[in-house]
Amino acid sequence: MSRAEFAALSAVEVLARFQNRSLTPSSYLAACLEQISRFNPKINALTAMDVESAVSQASQATQRWKTGTPKGPLDGLPIGVKDLQDTKDLLTTHGSPRARANLPDQDMPMVARLRSAGAIILAKTNVPELGAGGNSRNPVWGATGNPFNPNLIAGGSSGGSAAALAADLLPLCTGSDTGGSLRLPAALCGIVGYRPSVDVIAHPTRPLGWSGISVLGPMARTTEDLLLMLEVCQGYDPDDPLSAPGTPGRFSSLPSCTLAELRVGYSEDFGGAPVDQEIRATFRARIEALRPHVADCRPADLRLGAMDRVFDILRAESFVSAFGEAIETAPEDFGDHIIGNVAMGRDMTLADRAWAHAEQTRILRNFNKVMRDFDVILLPTSPVSPFPWSQSHAKVIDGEAMDVYYRWLALAYRGSLAGGPAITLPCGLDPQGMPFGLQMLGPLRGDAGLLAAARAMETLFAAAPETARPRPDLDKTAASEQDLRSIVTHPPILGNAESSASSTIRTAV
Repeated sequence: MSRAEFAALSAVEVLARFQNRSLTPSSYLAACLEQISRFNPKINALTAMDVESAVSQASQATQRWKTGTPKGPLDGLPIGVKDLQDTKDLLTTHGSPRARANLPDQDMPMVARLRSAGAIILAKTNVPELGAGGNSRNPVWGATGNPFNPNLIAGGSSGGSAAALAADLLPLCTGSDTGGSLRLPAALCGIVGYRPSVDVIAHPTRPLGWSGISVLGPMARTTEDLLLMLEVCQGYDPDDPLSAPGTPGRFSSLPSCTLAELRVGYSEDFGGAPVDQEIRATFRARIEALRPHVADCRPADLRLGAMDRVFDILRAESFVSAFGEAIETAPEDFGDHIIGNVAMGRDMTLADRAWAHAEQTRILRNFNKVMRDFDVILLPTSPVSPFPWSQSHAKVIDGEAMDVYYRWLALAYRGSLAGGPAITLPCGLDPQGMPFGLQMLGPLRGDAGLLAAARAMETLFAAAPETARPRPDLDKTAASEQDLRSIVTHPPILGNAESSASSTIRTAV
């Protein structure tokens, strides 16, 4: 096999080869590094890297596999970590000028779990500034281009992770999700992104520990790879009061799921969100492809409540908590989106907050009523095909103007409000030749059932060219017409990075 073919292997396949000694961690890392050197300049998915340490760790893992004593289930597997998540001694900038020299002195708990399982933290993945928005561009590293067309967005805020996976730069990457931050880029890049129920993966860096609007999640190219990562990441942390102890084997031995017994609900627009007509048509075609294989497949009424206003308030209060004080002292360190979100929050009242939390409870109860008739609910993930990365967000959808820069993410963020699991599966291409992602929702804490159904659907979709996971051909893909790094105004400080306590740089997502 060529190095490019090794880089394209799934994480499960790579680990199996480590075990049977047909591939070593050192040779696999070399394949990934070659892929990165060839293609990361085209898409700008990876930011800070620690190649020297990775080479040393891969050599040690090679010796452990040789003696049959792997450190853990991910021993020797290089991964990417989202640049909002602290990695010990590896630059973590949050895409923000105020953090361009930030060198954390410890891993965040999810990263620590991955490292303890043997994963090699090779690189950070690009994000929007401080994670705000669905377009991964910032003044520190620049923009991330879509591997299918680098002129277009990869999505956000986990856009670097999704693009790196689609381009076979790395086998696994971390993500996080408030209003679709890992589901949207997964859809636009043709990979798998999972938002778990709020208790599954501890998130102690959440600014409001009792608000479950933001969660951490795995991103991969297949559901099997995602499950491998999720099994490692799950668990409790005392600093996250919403997390719960993980059960060993919970995600490595899912319940059986037969499509023929599955009750499927679907909605084109999640209760009336604007969706491009081509995306609606693509979604309908996917539903018709699925319909003959399941027990029931019919529309679900997802008019659950005042979802947009609830999300506005919950999101704004997180931004005020995370950035409000810093904006008062150094507003020049923040972009317009962050400043606007904080201003929105400051205009809200305690009565607004009380209403939003009560309405979110009503939304959950309405969603529970809908789920009595279904095992899963399907929707599009993105309302539009990817657009140029130079455009911050989708401003008009199907003739409807967006009133705020994240409104185009309604198909995803409305699903966040019920607190349950959601996954995006790659499902062929849209009429523009870009990846189409199918979103699946499950009931609160119904993670195992949703994942089992997703795995069964992935198998079905993989059997037909029209619905199989698309793969970009980066050898034939031209670089972005505008340099992806042309928007950098505050480049990272690599040589003089300063160690800092993990609490000094905050995140709202």
